[in-house]
Amino acid sequence: MNVVEFIREQREQFQQRNNEFRASLQPKFKNITGLLSDKFKPLTNTLNNPWLSRASFQEQDEDQKSEQVVQTPAAAKAYCQLSEQIGEETHLGEWFSLDQECINQFAKVTHDEQWIHTDPERAAKESPFKATIAHGFLTLSLIPKLTNTVEPEANPYPDARMVINFGLNQVRFPFPVKANSRVRARTRLIELKPMKKSIEVVNEISVEVEGSKRLACVAETVLRLYY
Repeated sequence: MNVVEFIREQREQFQQRNNEFRASLQPKFKNITGLLSDKFKPLTNTLNNPWLSRASFQEQDEDQKSEQVVQTPAAAKAYCQLSEQIGEETHLGEWFSLDQECINQFAKVTHDEQWIHTDPERAAKESPFKATIAHGFLTLSLIPKLTNTVEPEANPYPDARMVINFGLNQVRFPFPVKANSRVRARTRLIELKPMKKSIEVVNEISVEVEGSKRLACVAETVLRLYY
């Protein structure tokens, strides 16, 4: 056997052994592939999950919102004007009489007809306040009225085409409001956030009771002004 034939024979034997070795490993690789597929399938499902993908988009939207600036000319003008008032009292409302009839109507609508609100005789005898008192949520619900945000002729944001109540950051009721008391609200602008087509306004509202040094309600309201 010459050298060329020897090399050819060795190469053929090597290829045969290599093919046999690969054939023996193939089932093992299939098992490993199956295991990896099962392991990563939940992750794949998670990435394709519409709820989680929506959440991730929401996070991106929030990040984008934080970088947004006022774009419409009317909103930009309003933002500049309002930004000069941050930290200042922007409105002092008129006195509003919170009588027993108003309290009774609110109690009926909300199904909160506790005697401390609706029974003047019992309240005079048993209540520590010696009178019926307004629901805390009634006082809170009067904030749009007390701050004139629902009065077309005295709206504090006359240039806004629409004002939306976006929510509350925090609310406290330090002292109750007795029936037939008069209340009013002071508004202090504490924060502004420029949006694409609107301005988010955070106000601190302090509801006063006539003749009392203690506040009936202190709330941070969040409004969206659209221009």
